[in-house]
Amino acid sequence: METVSQPKRYLVTSALPYANGLKHVGHLAGAYIPADIYTRYLRAQKRDVVFVCGSDEHGTAIPIQAMKEVTTAQAIIDKYHQAMKEDFADLHISFDVYHRTSDPLHHETSREFFTYLHDRGELETKETEQYFDVGSQTFLADRFIKGVCPHCKSVRAFGDQCESCGTALSPDELINPVSTISGQSPVKRKTTHWYLPLARHEEFLRKWILEEHKDDWRASVVGQCKSWIDGGLQSRAVTRDLNWGVQVPLDDAAGKVLYVWFDAPIGYISATKQWALDNNKDWKPYWYDQDTQLVHFIGKDNIVFHCIIFPTMLKLHGNILPANVPANEFLNLEGDKMSTSRNWKLEMRDFIQAFVKKDNGGDQCVDMLRYYLTQIAPESKDSEFTWKGFQDAVNSELVSIFGNYVNRTFVLMHKLCGGKVPRYHSDIADEKDNQLIQDIAAAKARIESLLEQYKFREALFDVIDLSRKGNRYMQEKEPWILAKTVAENPANQQLIDNCLYNCLQLTANLAILINPFLPSTARKMCYMMKVVDKMLDWQNAGSMKLLSMGYSLREPQLLFRKIEDQEIAEQIQLLKSSAMQVAENQPVSPDQPVQPVNDLKPEIVFDDFGKIDLRTGIITAAQKVPKADKLLQLEVDLGFEKRTILSGIAMHFEPEAVVGQHVVVVANLAPRKMRGIDSNGMILMAEDASGKLHFVSAGEASLGGWKVS
Repeated sequence: METVSQPKRYLVTSALPYANGLKHVGHLAGAYIPADIYTRYLRAQKRDVVFVCGSDEHGTAIPIQAMKEVTTAQAIIDKYHQAMKEDFADLHISFDVYHRTSDPLHHETSREFFTYLHDRGELETKETEQYFDVGSQTFLADRFIKGVCPHCKSVRAFGDQCESCGTALSPDELINPVSTISGQSPVKRKTTHWYLPLARHEEFLRKWILEEHKDDWRASVVGQCKSWIDGGLQSRAVTRDLNWGVQVPLDDAAGKVLYVWFDAPIGYISATKQWALDNNKDWKPYWYDQDTQLVHFIGKDNIVFHCIIFPTMLKLHGNILPANVPANEFLNLEGDKMSTSRNWKLEMRDFIQAFVKKDNGGDQCVDMLRYYLTQIAPESKDSEFTWKGFQDAVNSELVSIFGNYVNRTFVLMHKLCGGKVPRYHSDIADEKDNQLIQDIAAAKARIESLLEQYKFREALFDVIDLSRKGNRYMQEKEPWILAKTVAENPANQQLIDNCLYNCLQLTANLAILINPFLPSTARKMCYMMKVVDKMLDWQNAGSMKLLSMGYSLREPQLLFRKIEDQEIAEQIQLLKSSAMQVAENQPVSPDQPVQPVNDLKPEIVFDDFGKIDLRTGIITAAQKVPKADKLLQLEVDLGFEKRTILSGIAMHFEPEAVVGQHVVVVANLAPRKMRGIDSNGMILMAEDASGKLHFVSAGEASLGGWKVS
């Protein structure tokens, strides 16, 4: 078999978080914990690795947040940069540098990058018409324009994306666009910008991604890139009219800044420069030497930028290209998508305050969260955080399997071996002893392979499974039973010694293998074993001589605590009450779209309306449609018959909450099969300005079947 040479160095990046608010556990699971696991593993391997990140402090999200908080953009980035930096540290994300794009070093690096491409003719200029707010005399960036989505007709659409259906938009696609600054309808005015002509590089991207990386990159990443390339690559503006960001370094570019998507990934380079300055290192090999392996950890919404746009920029600038971009899918929360605007979220700081900073919390609670988020990591599809799932993962696995094994080993060692590592009697080793040794060696090889492939969920499962095998081994050996017969059969002490020697060596191996995932737990285990952290070097895994015979060990400490039912109930209630408070009481924010008064479809005549048969009905049963997040299967009693109707309201209503609801139904709509189920009709719904759905009232029609006219 051909041996693949190991890179000389590694550069690991996590997506730069916007400094416009606190980040939730979905971000943590998607881009930060996986990168931290991988980096800690590489460090344990004694490889040269630098882990960089920083706050993304440009773009319209910042001044929009400043408007919300009635302050300045600078105050916003200062506030949230520090907050995010603290939260990452509290959750043990071990960046080598956490930089910020407002730093002069980043501005300098970004301007140099732009100038390099501009001077070599790699950019093109275009004069276009863009929306202009006459009242504020400002060209409107996409996020400063709101309107109606052309796809789902929601009023929660902006110039870059619809907040309801998630479709990417351009300002020109919006129906009835309105400026979020003045509330007035904008006008079109001509402006000149610089563009990156991606179409020129289609052949390179197709070969590099779809051929060279089709087997080693995640299928979802390759698939999304293929869709973009096959759809035809368009030129992408790299500048915009805005007064917040990196100024374009050209004489004829007054009032223009680098587009945030262009300058933000350059933040990885400027962060590396800062790390080099802080540590008296040379940053250039990490971005120019082909023997460096660059790995980007991101969420799926950043795939295009990190796999198509930024690599094109890097290639033109003479830099190395990413070796892998292990993008994760999204993490939902308690049956719904996380949403800051609806307050349906679990921020990292919320968890820190509720568990880490409280009594009986601390580092063990950090590792408990890291464990659960890794266990449910959305590596191949969207996954879901539930508080009950968190409780089960901690109590049933960390406490009952991993923690229980370590605790039993130490308790029995102190009770049956005088608190010291017993002697190993190889001459009486049996098949079970040998099998455990083989299991440890095999687990190390398998976990190592999985980590190299960015399969962190599987790798963590194998670590826990190894502790499960340790529990089984101990149960089969029953040293506590043997201890009762030592007086009449002294040879049984040797069997006890062998069992607990192996269990202690397995404990030491578990500390090494769990370290990338749960670093505080590994350090606590080292403390109990009275060994230095150097034992956690990866090369030591698999050894059965990590703890010396006759060495005294400390008394056991519980690695994890149980999560109580009351704690879970409190968190679920807090989530629901916070979301309800926002929905019912929060005033409309400055950037929240209002319902356009003239959002009407084309005019119809009475005969067109007369073709629709509207009937009243009562929902008598409801259930979620399997594998369909948005659909509820409803049974509706129309008085003269009962019908099955599928309705896309599952993200807004629980099934039990709609039973008994009086509704209006389009009764003569042609049947439609969805998810293998025939839907016979349509429930009429109304959407308010906040995007919340309401049933169209059926009034006093208590029996159903009434004709609406």
